Amino acid sequence: MEDPTDTLVPKPSPPKIVQVVKDYGNRLFRFIRGRVGSDEDAEDILQEVWYQLSHSINIEEVEQISGWLYRVARNKIVDKHRKKKPDSLGDYQYGEDGEFSLQEILLADDRDPETEYLKEIFWQELFIALEELPENQRRVFVENELEDKTLQQIADETGEKLKTVISRKGYAVKHLRRRLETLYHEFLSY
Repeated sequence: MEDPTDTLVPKPSPPKIVQVVKDYGNRLFRFIRGRVGSDEDAEDILQEVWYQLSHSINIEEVEQISGWLYRVARNKIVDKHRKKKPDSLGDYQYGEDGEFSLQEILLADDRDPETEYLKEIFWQELFIALEELPENQRRVFVENELEDKTLQQIADETGEKLKTVISRKGYAVKHLRRRLETLYHEFLSY
């Protein structure tokens, strides 16, 4: 038999945050997705918005929750654009989708004499292109890419700001990308 007091006690409403997620989730995702490069980036930013909502404020005190959500989302999008990863030679790939991939050359099968010859030429061209760089850009590139030092380690050792080291690495990578692109296409045609 049913307890009569069950019908008299109102069911608790879902927590306010759950209701906010239901009400704004899809619209906020579409807003973010229209301003970033992928669904994954949009999902990450949306999760950051929900995290900030759940940890930073008392929802009941916010007069315009939609305005707050969109403002936080815009700030997170701007932060994402500012936090570009430092350039890496590996970031530039010209594989099947037209991307430049040095790994294809460096990790190619050495048993083929033609491939071995092209790898040798590639290394020669890489070092020639490195010599064309200003010394500080060359040093950052070599220490980071070939000696596996982090950019932070390089900054600490040289006493330079991390942003300066990142900038030098970016210039070096862009120069090397331009210089080695033709060689890469020759390698693919073999």
